[in-house]
Amino acid sequence: MGKPTVHDIAEEAGVSLATVDRVLNERPGVRSMTARRVHNAIDKLGYVRDVHAANLARGRQYRFAFVLPEGESQFLKALRDAIEEAGAGLRLDRAELETIEVPLNDSVGMIRALETLQAQQIDGLAIMANETPVVRDMLAHMKESGIAVVTLVSDQPNAERDHFVGIDNVAAGRTAGVLMGRFVGGRSGKIIVVVNTTHARDMVQRRLGFDAVMREQFPALDALPSLEGHDQLERTIQVIDRSLASHDDVVGIYCAGAGTRGVTKVIADHGLADKLVVIGHELTTHSEQGLRDGLLDVVITQNVGHLVRSATRVLRAKCDGREIIESQERIRIEIVLRENLP
Repeated sequence: MGKPTVHDIAEEAGVSLATVDRVLNERPGVRSMTARRVHNAIDKLGYVRDVHAANLARGRQYRFAFVLPEGESQFLKALRDAIEEAGAGLRLDRAELETIEVPLNDSVGMIRALETLQAQQIDGLAIMANETPVVRDMLAHMKESGIAVVTLVSDQPNAERDHFVGIDNVAAGRTAGVLMGRFVGGRSGKIIVVVNTTHARDMVQRRLGFDAVMREQFPALDALPSLEGHDQLERTIQVIDRSLASHDDVVGIYCAGAGTRGVTKVIADHGLADKLVVIGHELTTHSEQGLRDGLLDVVITQNVGHLVRSATRVLRAKCDGREIIESQERIRIEIVLRENLP
């Protein structure tokens, strides 16, 4: 027996094709008792709707917005490029992607951007932002208005969101801790930790994972308080220089987020490549060159193309009322050394 069709549903429920169509598309004009008969027929026959064909027939066009922080980091540039690339491929599939950038700590600008998107009645939102009360409230309003919401790279588990797309950042921090301890090779000393901002959940989670491994496995290593670079090259260089001047027993630097360019410049300028173990995040053009030049020892990364494709798939599934495939949307933590660069 072939797959059941709408004709089979109509025959089983004893209704017209027009009634089946109204029920499937959740349009008014069908009595509740009749709608129940149609749904019972669907369950009995095991009918699975071809959502793509239905959307094509209705001429539905998806509009998904990616809200990202403004910044100079190459990771953000790579993410923007991946969104543009994915958007070009999705136009034939009746989906439109747009990118909106908001200064990292501009809560007023963030609210205005989200309010504008809500007024435009977009279908889905992927957002990379610090977790704040105003952002949580806006995400709740957007969910109430029927907009699918996913958090990207940095999660907001206390907000009304459908899914988080990104690596397990605690696990990423723990991975950095294990690599740092083993690469240091039994020496004792201090570890400089550089973050973009201590207000970002991904930075906090990576730091928690890193510190846990230091305490559990490498008590001779002392991770210093986090230095904030705010995704600014000169600021990152200054805070690292000050820390190096204040501590003569530094054996490693862990760059938990944006700031790799500042870290590698300090290492190069002070000739520290053979003295310090340096671990960073996100494989970009710059961090790849840093590995090749010996200014970085390890880069822990996530595939930006997978991030964008996963966010788009999840948003689309939520809009269509379909289940997501968890294994397909799991973002892997990847460890890159100079030896395994392509």
